[in-house]
This record gives sequence, C-alpha cells and structure tokens, in this order.
Amino acid sequence: MRRPALLLLALCAAGARGLYFHIGETEKRCFIEEIPDETMVIGNYRTQMWDKQKEVFLPSTPGLGMHVEVKDPEGKVVLSRQYGSEGRFTFTSHTPGDHQICLHSNSTRMALFAGGRLYREERFRLTSESTNQRVLWWSIAQTVILILTGIWQMRHLKSFFEAKKLV
Repeated sequence: MRRPALLLLALCAAGARGLYFHIGETEKRCFIEEIPDETMVIGNYRTQMWDKQKEVFLPSTPGLGMHVEVKDPEGKVVLSRQYGSEGRFTFTSHTPGDHQICLHSNSTRMALFAGGRLYREERFRLTSESTNQRVLWWSIAQTVILILTGIWQMRHLKSFFEAKKLV
C-alpha cells in the first residue's frame, strides 16, 4: 500500500521551522501559524510516496503534488493553489493573527503515482478486452442471423414460386 507523504519546510519571519507528516490520499492537514502584519511567508515543500511494504519513500513521481490553501484570521482565502511534487509557495499576510494553512494531496484527482497508473492501465486493458470480446460475439450473432434470414427467404420464395407454378 502506498500513500502520499508530505515533507514541508516553512520559512517564516520568526525563523525556519520544519514540518514532516503523512497525508492520506483523501486527507487534508491544517495547521495554524501566528503571522505578524505584512509578513511574507515562504514555504518550501516536497511530496513523496511512502511504500508501506518496503518502508521507504519512493522517488518523487511526476505529477504528484499538493494543494495549498491559506486563510487569514478573518477566514478570507489568501492563497488557494495547486502545486507540483516539489517547490515553493509564498504569500503575504495583510492581517496579523492566526493563519490557517491547509495542505492536501492531489493524488486522488490525478492518480499519478506508478502503482495507481499501472492499476488503471490494467483495468483499462481488461475493459478493452471485454468490450472487444462482446463486439466479436455480437458480430458473429449478426452474421448467423443474416445467413439464417437469407436461407429462410430463399426457401420461402422457392415455395412461393412452386405454388404459383412458375418453376
């Protein structure tokens, strides 16, 4: 079982702080940070998949990322944006106080980690094979019906002409 994990390093005016936590595919993690007025906050982050069986982080998968949403103390959205698997987000606080910073993985929307992609490809292949099999049998059934209809028409016409004594 693989689940997205998030490594976040947030740099604030008060100094550098690091956060490290696991986020499930549908989970949303929020934390509250007191930020002074007119302060630029810079967050450096990296998302990685955690392989429970091997108990290791997998290399960053292209497309795996996160959504960052920041609300000021009045509940107004300061930042709401989708980011890639590694990078930086910034915002400036215009209101002093407790800001809510929420993060969640985009893996369910995009399902971009390798295991999910392979699962989808296998499911798509099975669906395609099933559809192909149904189309084949439908074509065979139509051909049989067409041949039987042709035989019935020829017999019917033959008996019609024999009854009229044209043959």
